[in-house]
Amino acid sequence: MRKLNNKIKRKLRNRKKLKGVNLNRYRISVTKSLRNIFVQIIDDKLNKTLVSASSIEKELKNNKVKKLEKSSMIAEILAKRAKEKKISNVYFDRGGYKFHGRIKLFAETLRKNGLKF
Repeated sequence: MRKLNNKIKRKLRNRKKLKGVNLNRYRISVTKSLRNIFVQIIDDKLNKTLVSASSIEKELKNNKVKKLEKSSMIAEILAKRAKEKKISNVYFDRGGYKFHGRIKLFAETLRKNGLKF
């Protein structure tokens, strides 16, 4: 129970710092489970999700790929959808997760595909 509370505290603390600094940008929110990764680009002023992608979508669900490869594929899909909506400047909200492993690979792939943060 204590570990969960610390994770929630870390997530809220991180998000509060990021929102204070990035006023005119959209937020990329990342959630991961043991098997899947879920990502959204959110407009905090309107409280709306503009673009989303996840590893449980039809075209990715049937592929047998490793988790690291899944996260890079999701990043490419999200970057492509963001370009279609003309979104280029965002900030990365990693939530309560460490910037390591799948989260780090996801962020690096987004940067390679043209999103600036």
